[in-house]
Amino acid sequence: MLTNTEADHSANDTGGINIQPHLETISEFADAGRKNRCVTQETIGALQDAGIFRAMVPKSYGGLEATPAQFFRAQIAIAEADMSAGWITGVLGVHPYQISLMSDKAVQDVYGDNPDERVSSSYNPFGAKAERVDDGIMLSGRWGWSSGSPHCNWVLLGAIVDQQPYIHTLLVPRSEYEIEDTWHVLGLEGTASNDIIIEKPVFVPNHRIHSALDGFNCVNPQDSRLYSLPWAQVFASCIAAASIGAAKKALKLFVGKASSSSTDPTKLSADPDIVRRIGEAANAIDNVEMTLYRNHAVMLDLVMRGEEIPLIDRAKYRYQTGVILTNLLEVVDQLFEVAGGRSVFLGADIQNIWQDMHTARAHIANHPVPLLRNWGRMILGAETQDTFI
Repeated sequence: MLTNTEADHSANDTGGINIQPHLETISEFADAGRKNRCVTQETIGALQDAGIFRAMVPKSYGGLEATPAQFFRAQIAIAEADMSAGWITGVLGVHPYQISLMSDKAVQDVYGDNPDERVSSSYNPFGAKAERVDDGIMLSGRWGWSSGSPHCNWVLLGAIVDQQPYIHTLLVPRSEYEIEDTWHVLGLEGTASNDIIIEKPVFVPNHRIHSALDGFNCVNPQDSRLYSLPWAQVFASCIAAASIGAAKKALKLFVGKASSSSTDPTKLSADPDIVRRIGEAANAIDNVEMTLYRNHAVMLDLVMRGEEIPLIDRAKYRYQTGVILTNLLEVVDQLFEVAGGRSVFLGADIQNIWQDMHTARAHIANHPVPLLRNWGRMILGAETQDTFI
């Protein structure tokens, strides 16, 4: 008999997310999303119909309460159809998990009437001004990279509060902020990752505030132990997973082009450089995907049994997630180098993926160097210097 964790790892266990009937629509509207710098309403509708936005909402509020692994499988398939849609899936799809860590009142505010409600975010706190007042915080400022913001009625914003050395996240309704269209970029054009602006301070009540320290300590106000996973592990994995689907698509495009070439494709199998690149690409994609599932299976098993995840393992898992994009960027670079002359023309499918991957690498969650240093120090006996693990 399969354990809960083993069953969750099965590719047939979707957790109620039903993405397969919608992948054709997502692929069909990918170019329009890129051109308009915002995924289309058709794409958003497909994601909603599949259950993406309610996937991590607690069952008590009409959600699916899917596990991270169940969510990742859907996200990777979506990103294979369109990386911008896969990125939107990860960013918007993970927010119900964090909101569930705030309080039941916050969950009620957002999902009480609509478990498919959408929330964007921008966690960088350095453009924010936060002043503590009775029962909450007065918040103002400017934040960038709020992916999917035109499709959302709420936003999660990062701020430094009381000069504490960790970030607080504040949940703000659409009526209290503006969106400035700033997203003119190299790749991931369809994510519409625009700026959020609050000119005059707005009040954010305490029940809509989540501290990174609570996320680090796995404080869980919900009845389900599913929400006892470290917040950083769930968030960072959702930021990284889209790159797995995009790399899979790049490899399929490369192999398909080689197989349909007017040149005898059997000659390519005798080219040691081509077969090396293909083999290394397939192996790298498989390694990062299986490591992602394994790490989350181990963590889920521990929290479901009411046990803590050792901090040194959390540091290891955080690094192994943070390096996914770097490893897969090398895969796509290696394929793009020999993808042929047509690949340099604007609009070429493999070039679009190359641009998307390089843009995704700019996200701080996909920067592995400090994560590796922290893990290395802990192996030598030091305490963690990073609370976002």
